[in-house]
Amino acid sequence: MTKLHINQQTDILAVIDVQNDFLPGGLLGVENGDQIIPVINNLLSSKFHRAFATQDWHPQDHISFKCNHPNHSNNKIILPYGKQRLWPTHAVQNTNGAALAPSLHQQYFQLIIRKGMHKNIDSYSAFYENDKKTSTGLMGWLQNLGITRIFLTGLAEDVCVAYSAKDAIKAGLKTFIISDATKPVASECEQTLNNDFRRDLVSFGATYLNSHQLLY
Repeated sequence: MTKLHINQQTDILAVIDVQNDFLPGGLLGVENGDQIIPVINNLLSSKFHRAFATQDWHPQDHISFKCNHPNHSNNKIILPYGKQRLWPTHAVQNTNGAALAPSLHQQYFQLIIRKGMHKNIDSYSAFYENDKKTSTGLMGWLQNLGITRIFLTGLAEDVCVAYSAKDAIKAGLKTFIISDATKPVASECEQTLNNDFRRDLVSFGATYLNSHQLLY
């Protein structure tokens, strides 16, 4: 197994949307999503000096919530920026569901990026809202720190982690996804679908590795 040394000055750990609503029992819970928290905590406490988190932070009337489209029978709508999937209500501002998981070692985060706050634009990526124009400000902060490599963890692997990975690659960052520190929305038994999106990410330029391959 190939090992990779972490550069404490130019590498950063990204913890994507590890929030109560995305954990088992949450309004949009990811199967076994809680299992990644000990892995992330170990990375935060023993491997990385630089880390940030993202947090979905939606208004109650957010355009992506299916309940706000009672007369719409499909799970997708067309918006000015393209197709938008409709989701169950989740991560509503100032609710317990929107809070970062209490067992997550939040004291290690140098920044928490809130996204999806604009009611008419959804946000999957840590870098841009789904219109691909509205920036979260993350890239400017990373550039100021001199970051060249980003290591992605969190929820969900096939949505917000994947979109963040692609935007990181587009921005010129060497991008890694830590496989044992992320879980997909798609059930783990749906291996064909999982393998398809992972192959897509690798072909796009992402590198998958396991947390045990990272050396301090």
